Amino acid sequence: MLWPFGPIWRPMRRKRRDTVDLRWFTRRSWTTSWYPQGIDTGIWDGRPALAVSWFRQDRRGNHLASRIALIDPKRSSHLDVALSIEDDDGALVPARIHAGGLAWFEHRLFVAATGQGIWEFDLSDLRRVSGGLARRLRGGSDRGLPAAALVAVRSRVHAVPLRCSFIGRVFDDAGRPLGRVLIGEYRTDDRGRIGEFSIPEDGAGGFVGRLEFSPGIPRMQGAVRWGAQHFISQSDLMLPGKLWSGPREDLRRHDVTLPVGPEDLALDPEAGVLWSLGEHPWRRVVRGIPFARIGLPERRP
Repeated sequence: MLWPFGPIWRPMRRKRRDTVDLRWFTRRSWTTSWYPQGIDTGIWDGRPALAVSWFRQDRRGNHLASRIALIDPKRSSHLDVALSIEDDDGALVPARIHAGGLAWFEHRLFVAATGQGIWEFDLSDLRRVSGGLARRLRGGSDRGLPAAALVAVRSRVHAVPLRCSFIGRVFDDAGRPLGRVLIGEYRTDDRGRIGEFSIPEDGAGGFVGRLEFSPGIPRMQGAVRWGAQHFISQSDLMLPGKLWSGPREDLRRHDVTLPVGPEDLALDPEAGVLWSLGEHPWRRVVRGIPFARIGLPERRP
């Protein structure tokens, strides 16, 4: 059953110029308590889906909780999954992280826990909770939400020698996903690094570094790779974001613009789009840019 609690909101799927936009039509569009950050694609209950990460904070900037919104773009519906960890007594508590990026490999979801490595969650073992526990795992926020919640529990923490601000998947030049990721650092100067790593085996080992480079781009927010072609998002305060592309030794600014306040990136070979999203209140959008606009094959062969 894909959406066991029913859709909480229905974004409108629409063409604006030559992009596909999904917009939020509840307080998610303007709240300053929750912020969207990461994005990736995968299969949920046999259907293509998007995963968007959110983190909750209080007015002092303290992290309270995090969650994943699993979106069915064709049905314009979504399901929230709270992210949780087990404390020393085995009780569930919120995952209080800045969930800056996502990499989705079948049932394994890797989340960039900014400054705390990469956290792994098992989507094949979701738990259903209700009442006060559901409220606590949402960080005390349950306005307009059902009394029950689905919860993904952290299975592992992966130490990575980077700040781990974002994470993105790697594809070969035919659009086949590889067992690798790009993990990068957000910095306001141009010294942020990106490393490429092989993902660990399920249940054993850690991320294995393959290479590391500094693109010289300030305020990097996300990175993915298709063959030799890298794509990197760059934020610019309240202006539209910038997209950089090319081999890692020759990255150039693309003429395609990203949403205001762009965050993570995700390549979607099946839909033939590059996904990004904007985090700023009132300007929040999940945007798909057709491959044809960024020089990639429209669909995987």
